Formats: sequence, C-alpha cells, structure tokens
Amino acid sequence: MTDQNNNDSSIANSSDPAADRRQQLAALIPEAFSEGRLDVAALKRALGGEAIIEGGERYALTWAGKGNAYKVLQTPSTATLRPQRDLSVNFDEAQHVFIEGENLEVLKVLQKAYFGEVKLIYIDPPYNTGSDSFIYPDRFQESKEDYLRRINDLADDGTLMREGFFRKNSKESGQYHSNWLSMMLPRLYIARNLLREDGVIFVSCDDNEVHNLRLLMNEVFGESNFVGAVIWKNVTDNNPTNIATEHEYILVFARNKESIEREWKSSVSDVKDILVKIGQELTSKYQGASLDAAYQDWFRDNKSQLWPLDRYKYIDMGGVYTGSQSVHNPGREGYRYDVIHPSTGKPCKQPLMGYRFPKETMNTLLDSKRILFGEDETKIIELKVYAHEFEEKLSSVFELDGRLGAYDLREDFPELTKAFTNPKPVRLLTGFFPFLLKNDGDIVVDFFAGSATTGAAVLALNKKDGVQRKFVLVQLPEPCDEQSEAFREGYSNIAKISRERIRRVIGRQHKDADLLTTSTASNGFKSFLLTPSNFKQWRGDGIDTPEQLAEQMQMFAKSEKDGAAVEHILYELLLKFGQKLTTPVEILDVADGIVFAIKQRKMLFVLETFTEAMIQPMVEMKPREIIVIDGVFHDSDPLKSNLDLQCRDSGIKFTCI
Repeated sequence: MTDQNNNDSSIANSSDPAADRRQQLAALIPEAFSEGRLDVAALKRALGGEAIIEGGERYALTWAGKGNAYKVLQTPSTATLRPQRDLSVNFDEAQHVFIEGENLEVLKVLQKAYFGEVKLIYIDPPYNTGSDSFIYPDRFQESKEDYLRRINDLADDGTLMREGFFRKNSKESGQYHSNWLSMMLPRLYIARNLLREDGVIFVSCDDNEVHNLRLLMNEVFGESNFVGAVIWKNVTDNNPTNIATEHEYILVFARNKESIEREWKSSVSDVKDILVKIGQELTSKYQGASLDAAYQDWFRDNKSQLWPLDRYKYIDMGGVYTGSQSVHNPGREGYRYDVIHPSTGKPCKQPLMGYRFPKETMNTLLDSKRILFGEDETKIIELKVYAHEFEEKLSSVFELDGRLGAYDLREDFPELTKAFTNPKPVRLLTGFFPFLLKNDGDIVVDFFAGSATTGAAVLALNKKDGVQRKFVLVQLPEPCDEQSEAFREGYSNIAKISRERIRRVIGRQHKDADLLTTSTASNGFKSFLLTPSNFKQWRGDGIDTPEQLAEQMQMFAKSEKDGAAVEHILYELLLKFGQKLTTPVEILDVADGIVFAIKQRKMLFVLETFTEAMIQPMVEMKPREIIVIDGVFHDSDPLKSNLDLQCRDSGIKFTCI
C-alpha cells in the first residue's frame, strides 16, 4: 500500500497487539526508547528501581505453554471477513453482525475497527469439563508457525477445514488446565482491547476453571478492575454426593473500573412487566377483598417464577406492591422524629439508625398513603413501593431455572428437541444487559456465540424499550455430529444454527408490527465469513535466485488476487482503515465509474474502474482521503500520477493499494 506520505505493504495483516503496546509505551515514556527499540535500563530509571522485579520469587499465574500463547496473541492475522448477503437479513440497513469463523482470528481482524468501541462483552466459553472440544495447541513442542498454519487451515472456498481442528481436552491430559488457559489468554487480551474505557466483560464459568479464570483475568485486566462475581443458582441437585452443586458463576471485570458507573441500576425487568400486567388485569375486574383474594391465588401459583420480585405480595387499586421496603437509614445516624400509629395513637418503634427521610418527606409519604403500619406501634413502619416503580440492582446472587434456555431454543426450533447442551436462557442475559446497555449504539460482543442467546437477548430488549443496542456475534463452524438431530435437519455445523436462530427471532418480531417499530436496530443482521485476504501475501522465504525474485514481483503487478469480488475487497479495506462492518456505504456513479463513499463522502474507494474523467468530480467532493487499488490503473503510471498530483493540490490524502 502506498500513499503520498508513506509506504506500507501490510494491508493484508491485522493489527499487531505487541507493536500497538510498544507505541503506547513510547508515547507514555519516550525516554525509554532509543532508535525505535526499548532501552530496559532507561525504563528502569524512568519508573524507579523499587518498581521493578528482577528474578527471584514473585506472585504469578503460570502454566505449560503460556509463552506460546503469548506468541499466538502477538502474531497478526492475514485473514479477512467476506460479506454473505444471501445469508443476511436486510444487509444494507442492518446494524447487527454475525461472523462465522475461528474466534481468535476474527478478534484480530476486528481489532482495528472496533478498538475501544465495545460497551459490553459476554462470553460463555467451554467450561473444561473433560469432554469439551476446542482449539488449542495440543502439542506444546509445536512451533508458533505450525499452530498458526493449523488454525488458519482454510478450504478453497474460504471455509475453515474440519480435520485436525478440534481437540478433546480430556482430564487425563497432562496439560488439562494448561490447554484451557492457553486457549483463553489471547482471546481475553484482544477482548480487552475492544472494550471502551467504561466497558465491562462478563464471563460464564463453573467450578472446573473459576479459580484459574479469576487469576487469568487479574493478569489481563488488572486485579483492581475486578467488579464482582455473580452466583447463578440455576438447578436443583436431587442426587448430590457430598455437596449439592446448584450454581454457576459469571466473573465481571472492567476495562477501567474508575470509569464505570458507581452504581448499576435498571428499570427493565421481565418479572416487573408480569406483575404490572397482572395488576392491571385484576384491578379492572375486582376491588376490595375480592381483589386481594384473586391476587393471593395468582401469587401462590406463580411465586416460584417471580424471583427477585417475589416479595411483591400485595395489591390495591394502584397495582401490585411490596411492603418490605425499609425506611432505615443505612450505615450512619439518620433522622429522628415520631410517626404516630393510626390505630393506637402511639409513636411507632424507630429504626436502629433512624429514618432515611427528613420529616417533610415522611409527611408527604403519609399523606399519599405510601407508608404501611403494623398491627400496633411495636412494628417498624415500611414503605409501599409499586411494581411499576421497581428499579433493580445487580445482585451477586441470581436465581433462574437453567432449563429455560432449552425452552427458549425449542420455541425458535420446534423441529429440534436438543440442539445444544445447557444453552443459556434469554432471561439470564436480559437480567443484566440493561444495567450496562442503556443507549442507542451500545455494542455487545459475544465471540463464543453458541446458540446465539446473546443475539436473542439484545433483540428482545430492543423490542421492549426501543433502545438501539447492537450485537456482534462470532461462532466457529463446529461440525454437528452426523448422527444428531440437527445434522438430519440440515444443520451441518453450529454456526448455521446460530445464524438461523437470529433470522427466526427477527422474523417473529416482524410479524407483530405492534411490537416492533422501524426505529429499532432489530431490522436485520449482516453475515460474514472468515476467509483468506483478498490481497496477495508477499512470500520472501522461498526466493533464492534473481529469477524467483522477478517472478514474485511480477505476481505483485497488482495487489488484489485474481477473481476477488469488489464487495469483498471493499469490506476488507473498511476493516483495515478502522471502519466498522455496519458503516453505511454510498455507491456513486462518477463519470461512468463506480465510487464507494463513507462518512458523508469523506472517504472514497475506487475498486473497479478508473478514468481521467473521474478525477475532477472526485476532487470536488472534497473528501479527506481517496483509496484506490492499483489494478484499476491498468499499469498507467501517468493516470496514477495525475490523480496523486490533483489530490496533493487539494489537500486530499491519496492511498494506492
């Protein structure tokens, strides 16, 4: 790639995480670098000797193959993402993205375009139960090049080949935990790069690796950025051995804990909606004692499904309410005054630390009948709070029947009785997504998409409140067992099921015009496939003679591969130039030539044909940059030079690839 300012032949490579971090360090401590290389002695002087650990014992997480995992992380990818219009829904307008491909390579490809752009990452990686199959270096003497060659093994059509791709990580393996950690480390590092400064990552796991995962995430994100652990009670163990295991974990880390909100609250709750609806139904039919009796019957039958709002036990003409809201002042001395019991006429017992409201606020609450009294003054008063006023906090304990995930999936795939083992329920994710994803354009990424529960949850939330959240899902085309029901129904791999679920959820929403407005981001998704680059790779390792060098240079007379589709090249360049996959693209007819424009015509791409007549109209658009692939000039150096000169005169950056 050449332009008026620099020469760069790395268009087919993704960002180099190690190089990026060296640049960040150089910007922060320039005196630690000499002639572009790190001077360790100078770095020690800049940081102070007491801040440096040299040899000796220290606290650290280590395992067999950790060094190799870092090498895999630091090696740029030469892959790209190919758009799949035929597998997408409303491709040109869609703001959601589904990507089929090996997730580490996909993360590397996305890194430049999505660096610091993601609000929330949720992943449900393999739990390392001893029966999981996933990609990892199964031989630790294997070189970095061999490993990368294996995970980049691509068929002629660009799809990932199956043979040798997965390894069952048996507990009998000598590197059982090491294999899993080597798989997770590079993915978590790149995931951190994608997060916004106020971004957060949620990772599901169980007892098999929760201890190692916590230590690994301490290393990647920094121990100070640990937000907390959610305990998900998801099952009742009726056949326990020593201790009945009835829970899983979700570990939560921030990119920068100082940048996130001090308190997370959400007014979005499926249970809240249920209580508000039943309140409206019953108050329209009953009143007085009949209303209370009808609600008590309903509450008794449904209590098990109402957590964490199962304390909302009462109803009046204002709706369902709870009487267990405390008036105590938390932590320190509050307000002191008497509240007179309406029946006994005596002052009610005060909370230990006093009331949390001043007397004027209490008088207002009493006048509006929002205070609940006991039978006499010996009971501390309580605050009446209606279900429609509920704001939820994100609790460290979450109770939800894990079987709901299978029920959700069956609703979308009635023809499949068991496509996944223990898929996550949509309600699990809609239970905590609203705490983080509150604004239009907030992006959630899931690179272990599995059954696409993350996509279904985002679509459900967008339908509920109209906020235009966006998702990016990544799923490996892990093959389905040929004897499985899914395979017999035409789903040869997991990615096909994931993508089809998103399609069906969107289709179901579109059938109900009252529930889906055109203002939401739920109107489609763009599908992409991980493939080799559309540009040729320079191979210098096999050149031994001048003739071989001349032959290699002749092959690079044009940079793009023969037969590369224009749209495929366009999306590869969008990623390389730091543009998201959902960037709107305008197709312009300029002097009988096609020009692709983005960012209100601030960036122009010429990828098909180019003529002298196109120069002036393009320059008059006053773009910031014009990007052209070399092949459109058909070896005409004067034509290329003329465009270059016109761009220089107009202050436009010209890039030729």
